[in-house]
Amino acid sequence: MAPPISQASHRTHTTGTSRRSLLAGVAALGALGTAGCSRVATASSAPGGDLLERLRAQGVVRLGIAGEIPFGYIDEHGQLTGEAPELAKVIFKRLGVARVQPVPTEFGSLIPGLGSQQFDVVAAGMYVNPERCEQVIFADPDYRMLDAFIVRKGNPKGLHTYRDVVEKGAKFATGTGYAEIQYAVEAGYEEGDILIVQDQVAGLNAVEAGRADVFAGTALTTREVVRKSSKAESTEGFAPLVGGKPHVDGGAFAFRSTETGLRDAFNVELRKLKKSGELLRILRPFGFTRAEMTDLTAKELCGG
Repeated sequence: MAPPISQASHRTHTTGTSRRSLLAGVAALGALGTAGCSRVATASSAPGGDLLERLRAQGVVRLGIAGEIPFGYIDEHGQLTGEAPELAKVIFKRLGVARVQPVPTEFGSLIPGLGSQQFDVVAAGMYVNPERCEQVIFADPDYRMLDAFIVRKGNPKGLHTYRDVVEKGAKFATGTGYAEIQYAVEAGYEEGDILIVQDQVAGLNAVEAGRADVFAGTALTTREVVRKSSKAESTEGFAPLVGGKPHVDGGAFAFRSTETGLRDAFNVELRKLKKSGELLRILRPFGFTRAEMTDLTAKELCGG
């Protein structure tokens, strides 16, 4: 996997703050988080943990959320939604836990907050990587993510990979703290020549204005941001090369390392949703497609 870029990206290989700005709805999310159950279930010393049994008794599971579209956020109606909360609602209901309750925090505080029992589960679309696997245990990924480019309509320079960007001398842009910085550098692009912008919207603007030939981000975010553009389009998703090999990231729920029982039960229900196709139906409203569905395992992404 690519090394850490900074402490600013939820998709870099650190536990730093999210690269997306926390939404205005976080205030409302905080209000939801303080309602209902006043504390999380305490840690268990039992083999495999007994958190699932205690959550069933409480009737609620508290989710660590980072306030990011499309992973977990408050919509215009003040309701908690996003791919991870909606998936959590389905799986925990099947596990006998009727309600989910959000606990908002910055992305970089999710793993520490889980460890200090501020919430029961991290439900924030967190990428699985070896560094994080030393601190928490992950369910198997519920999605995978490829990279893609925003380019001008018709892709006049024929940019489909980072190597294309280097070989064709294209003006390259990506976001603050994005893992795509390292992917471009690994392909041979000079880091000092990269145009760093705030996010994918700023990247779209840079391409439309001609300040950049290409902006790199995730396939999902680039696909969504160009929908209403008359000047730009998104390329097909592709796997960047890391150490000369194609690399695909996967996002998953995280649990305290003692709670293997809950993680295993969660995985059982997740596998059922994948097999039936229901997982795609849950995630599709948030921009996910069949291309983001995956059979990757946490063990593979943890390097084990």
